[in-house]
Amino acid sequence: MGEPALDRPDLLAPPVLAGLKASTVGQVLVAAIDPDLADTAAFCEAYNVRPEDSANCVVVAGKREGETRYAACMILATTRADVNGVVRRRLDVRKASFAPMAEAVELTGMEYGGITPIGLPEGWQILVDAAVASADAVVIGSGIRGSKIAIPGRALVALPGAVVVEGLANPVVP
Repeated sequence: MGEPALDRPDLLAPPVLAGLKASTVGQVLVAAIDPDLADTAAFCEAYNVRPEDSANCVVVAGKREGETRYAACMILATTRADVNGVVRRRLDVRKASFAPMAEAVELTGMEYGGITPIGLPEGWQILVDAAVASADAVVIGSGIRGSKIAIPGRALVALPGAVVVEGLANPVVP
């Protein structure tokens, strides 16, 4: 899939490009897609990508003592993040929830539907489900809706603030 991401800065949101330039994650590929097909289910169907080869970045927020704490959760598209269990405990807050779309977009500098853990604000936790971390490669957002990144799961764990979390996600029950 695609070509070296650093050769195509036009296919990356500015924070993602900066994050890749500063990282040691190794070779990351990027490919242009139809922005109307950026949502995972539509993307997988249109581009013949198995959902288990696609990972979503879910932004979760919680407050403690007036401070909002954020985490980006990397989970397979076939799963759901355990927001009020595992994520809440990792953030050390009483209640955690998905960050509002406008807030996530503003804070990350990325487009909704393209938010990725590469280039997130300093201090954010990046929680990587063990299934994502062990994947040979996953397709993730690029910071914009018009492209996707292919990256080894182990490279996501090399990002600043990233940690592998067993049980972060649960399978979606049909």
